[in-house]
Amino acid sequence: MDFTQLIFFFLIIIPSAIIHEYAHGWMADHLGDPTAKHAGRLTLDPRAHIDLYGTILMPLFLLLATGGSFMFAYAKPVPYNPYNLKNRKWGPALVGVAGPLSNLITAIFFGFLCRLLPVSTFTGLLAIIAYANIILLVFNLVPIPPLDGSKILFALFPSSWENVRIFLERYGIIIFLLFVFYFSWIITPITSWLFRLVIG
Repeated sequence: MDFTQLIFFFLIIIPSAIIHEYAHGWMADHLGDPTAKHAGRLTLDPRAHIDLYGTILMPLFLLLATGGSFMFAYAKPVPYNPYNLKNRKWGPALVGVAGPLSNLITAIFFGFLCRLLPVSTFTGLLAIIAYANIILLVFNLVPIPPLDGSKILFALFPSSWENVRIFLERYGIIIFLLFVFYFSWIITPITSWLFRLVIG
């Protein structure tokens, strides 16, 4: 991507992260937990979701530090109380998967537009929107706390693995940082394959 495309990518990943967080709140509310609604977070208003570090400074740093080869952003996590969910075992997993699912739907929608329209600068921008959402989709499904994939992983754990869950939650941020700086290249083939699948 050239500089203009990188700036557009940066601008589009912010609303994509906001939609991601809104989806978490919507799913939690749908499953019986109104915490996000009561906190004023069940909205697409960017002011309710933008985090100075995760939404602005971190993606800018990654943009400059990697020369545009890797960028990630997050909005303020939507609060929810798992004890309010109707299904205590699978409820957290459904809340967790709602965010990546919203990014998948967004990517498919803009990918479909790319297939319909003739190749142009405009469709190139649509492709970047799809690509940004695919990155958010794949990255968030990595099963490391605090990423959404960990919620799905923990739902699959038998009750006897409670100590493993506690360990991963306690040291998840360290594992997460190691993954970002040393192993994030693992997801590149997956994002590339999904991008080709969506764009056609």
